[in-house]
Amino acid sequence: MPSAPPDGEPVPRDGSLPVSALTGAAARPLGFYLHVPYCATRCGYCDFNTYTASELRGTGGALASRDNYAETVRGEIRLARSVMADDRRPVETVFVGGGTPTLLPAADLGRMLAAIRDEFGLADGAEVTTEANPESVDARYLAELREAGFNRVSFGMQSARQHVLRVLDRTHTPGRPEACVAEARAAGFEHVNLDLIYGTPGESDEDWQATLDAAVGAGPDHLSAYALIVEEGTQLARRIRRGEVPMTDDDVHADRYLMTEETLSAAGFDWYEVSNWATSAPGRCRHNELYWTGADWWGAGPGAHSHVGGVRWWNVKHPGAYAQALAEGRSPGAGREVLATEDRRVERVLLELRLAEGCPLDLLAPAGAKAALQAVADGLLRPDAYEQGRAALTLRGRLLADAVVRDLVD
Repeated sequence: MPSAPPDGEPVPRDGSLPVSALTGAAARPLGFYLHVPYCATRCGYCDFNTYTASELRGTGGALASRDNYAETVRGEIRLARSVMADDRRPVETVFVGGGTPTLLPAADLGRMLAAIRDEFGLADGAEVTTEANPESVDARYLAELREAGFNRVSFGMQSARQHVLRVLDRTHTPGRPEACVAEARAAGFEHVNLDLIYGTPGESDEDWQATLDAAVGAGPDHLSAYALIVEEGTQLARRIRRGEVPMTDDDVHADRYLMTEETLSAAGFDWYEVSNWATSAPGRCRHNELYWTGADWWGAGPGAHSHVGGVRWWNVKHPGAYAQALAEGRSPGAGREVLATEDRRVERVLLELRLAEGCPLDLLAPAGAKAALQAVADGLLRPDAYEQGRAALTLRGRLLADAVVRDLVD
């Protein structure tokens, strides 16, 4: 089951924020994340806050059901409008994630989006994304999403090889994600992403190259490629511990990352974040850029996290408890923290360093600034960016990004 939420101070019953949270808000982008916690089956590597029908049976009854879920989320969006009453910013990005959002009817996703439009308004050219599993949509469903106002869709492809998908407990067949890209384009989607995972036990270099070639050939304008992280408590972790499947080592991950960069670069994709590539600047995921640059977003749904003006909070995780809180007219927030100035500085370094543009050198403390100079000498940071006052990773630096970040946040 999902891990316990972090500790924090209580969230006020009405969800109110400190005055400081909205100070200067007009200068910051505002986004919404909507979490849909339902899945048809649980993937072996997943430790997200998701629930199958059998996991929810008898643990929340009708309140945990997905039948009325859209209306419950609309209730939290109305709560957000009440909390941010004097904040007149239109929403610039909406991202519906999960779980599998497309287990809900397209009309339900449209109703949640409509609530944001009605309560806050959408900025001109707003980016509106939903995640989708390839087996959970068809051409008609995608057309309904597009008509409801979605203009970006992200499909979980993971791999083009059946035996790799089987290890991950993915249920779609090879070739279906590529077909989904074509169906999304036909429905009028401007931006399409495919999510890939490398380093699955039993995956070979040839398997990964075939996945990259299939993904590029499908014609998306964005690709995300993540190293498989085996989380404790997952079915995959238990299988590895029993010796049923091997563990992939860091050297393999590095080799696969280099293959990814070479293939995607040759195909016209540019990296803009360590795990993300796009064919053009408009193809970048603007919603994720809110996270990486410390902007504001409200996360609605069980277990969703929010950040507004240096205040971070997280909702109760179970769908039944989440719905119960809103039904009783109180915030579903489980806890929150008000970030100190130093916390915000460190987070900026942690997140912005992952971007191609890097982070400003003046964010670094003296020890971090000294480490940055050494990182340039070691080929981990770009000399040209350093001369312009920024710490930006080289390709070698991207392979060692976690270590570079640790040195620079000192």
